[in-house]
Amino acid sequence: MVGDAMTLLSLLGRIMRYFLLRPETLFLLCISLALWSYFFHTDEVKTIVRSSRDAVNMVKGKVAEMMMMQDPIGEGLQVKDGEFSKTWGFKDQNVAVYSIQGRRDHMEDRFEVLTDLTNRSHPSIFAIFDGHGGEAAADYVKAHLPDSLRQHLQAFERERKDSQHSYASILEQSIQAVDRDMVEKFSASHEEAGTTCLVALLTDHELTVANVGDSRGVLCDKDGNAVALSHDHKPYQLKERKRIKRAGGFISFNGSWRVQGILAMSRSLGDYPLKNLNVVVSDPDVLTFNLDKLQPEFMILASDGLWDAFSNEEAVRFVRERLDEPHFGAKSIVLQSFYRGCPDNITVMVVKFKNAKNGD
Repeated sequence: MVGDAMTLLSLLGRIMRYFLLRPETLFLLCISLALWSYFFHTDEVKTIVRSSRDAVNMVKGKVAEMMMMQDPIGEGLQVKDGEFSKTWGFKDQNVAVYSIQGRRDHMEDRFEVLTDLTNRSHPSIFAIFDGHGGEAAADYVKAHLPDSLRQHLQAFERERKDSQHSYASILEQSIQAVDRDMVEKFSASHEEAGTTCLVALLTDHELTVANVGDSRGVLCDKDGNAVALSHDHKPYQLKERKRIKRAGGFISFNGSWRVQGILAMSRSLGDYPLKNLNVVVSDPDVLTFNLDKLQPEFMILASDGLWDAFSNEEAVRFVRERLDEPHFGAKSIVLQSFYRGCPDNITVMVVKFKNAKNGD
């Protein structure tokens, strides 16, 4: 037995001496370790890790959703608004909003609703602003953009026959004008805050939506299908990458793809240091929808806190089942996003149309 052990040790010693300790083997081993280390720290691996965390959060969310199905009012969950620090609720006619600070130290989401029920020729204005780097930019846009839009829309209605404008052009020009003014003022005071801008103009027959950033809108048509009202502006998108590169900028991965390693969206209002480099722009995408053709039930406008936890289709399905709730499902889906692990502020606006279940 002892002889067998000595023979085995002798064999291992020969393997070490003639193979593992050869210079060529050591060199290949070092190269392999270096390559492994390099690839282990790549963005792809980080994405896999992040996806795994998202999967865990999704499982938690499914458990919470089952609890909500058993207790649709949410009483069994014993949730209190105070648990979310700043909590805003709003309800008026066919629109409801619910907004929570969530797990963030500050509440940077803002929203606005301007409706004119006496003069239906003027479009109603619905807006979501998701600030970053502070509250200043979202506050500024909320204070200036809706009123500016209303003034331009009233002038447009008076001059409609002679006007060369449209709702789309009014949205685009107003958004960029507010951004220019804000960048000028914020540059002087060295205020680096920025914000998304998602605005919808609604008339009886037409819906026009302008988007800057990664807040998002989605509509539920007469068949319950999700129709995207906007598209996120993210640095990793080919069109955005090319534009940033042409401007002399770059994107890098720091938890998510970011412009100059800083901003997780490629378009915004404010953010004057990145605007001065021309790597971030305020150009909105504007889409127009024929309501007579779509015959929609409702639309959802929300900050990206919701879309971190829900797809468009999931959100439409979730809200559609809860339109008879006091906030048309807005409160329920905000709380569900929180339970699914969303770390961000979460603001959801639900606007019901004439064809909505239990609609007005």
